[in-house]
Amino acid sequence: MPVTALVSAKSAGVTTSALALTLASGRPTTLAECDPAGGTIRAGFLQNQVSAGYGLYHLAKAERVGPDALANAFASHLWPLDGDGHRQLLPGLTDPAQAPALGRTWPSLAQIMRVLSDQAGQDVFIDAGRLALENGRLHPTLTPVPLLHQADLVLLVVRGTEQSLTLARYLVEPLISELAEHGTGPDALGLLLIEAGPFRAHQVAESLKVPVLAALPFDAESAGYLTQGGQPPRTYKRSPLLQHARAAAAQLEAVAARRQIQQQYPPQPATAQLAGVLERLNRRRQGGGRG
Repeated sequence: MPVTALVSAKSAGVTTSALALTLASGRPTTLAECDPAGGTIRAGFLQNQVSAGYGLYHLAKAERVGPDALANAFASHLWPLDGDGHRQLLPGLTDPAQAPALGRTWPSLAQIMRVLSDQAGQDVFIDAGRLALENGRLHPTLTPVPLLHQADLVLLVVRGTEQSLTLARYLVEPLISELAEHGTGPDALGLLLIEAGPFRAHQVAESLKVPVLAALPFDAESAGYLTQGGQPPRTYKRSPLLQHARAAAAQLEAVAARRQIQQQYPPQPATAQLAGVLERLNRRRQGGGRG
């Protein structure tokens, strides 16, 4: 199953898209909210059900103790997004000032994402937020670069508007260079189009010289629910957003599988410490949720 990272040039619906793909997936799925600018799902969709005692920041402290502590922390800081715990969230930062503490944690977290994908058979979505540049390259602190390196696919989320395309255009070359030099290859980069605005998929792809790998409709009612939480719309389960998200998840899996075959990109074996993540996740699932 693929590891898919979502990024944007500016607010373009990254978090809403990542959450829609996670909830629409038919397989066990983990969404890691890794935007250095801070997470929004905790206060939005989950309506503050999750305290600041859970989430990404605590992995930084655990990583400094050692691999076993990190494995324990990762498993214990996942929050269920559904009744059976098949879809789980690693809540994001509550304060952007916490981001620098994660600099040495990103590589270890990237390895955990690969273990979940390659050995646990999970879909993994990473909300990497808005990208920041420094001297024409991805900013090492304000962007979780190691997570992009290890991803099967990196989706630049854009809307079909001139403003969105103009902002995204400046990120294409830095992303291609980064993925070519340190990632799984420049063809890992694709576009996730939010169908808002006059430009269609083929026009967006031509404008940015990057393929559109999936598209989601502009569904204000369902997007509002995923952003703010509360009572879901009456037609939510049959909404255009959720239906297209299911199709998009399948499309992304097919693209990632094709890339693996073409590039003979083998799954990375888990270390003994990272294998402990799987053991703890399985134990929690057999125990019926959070325990």
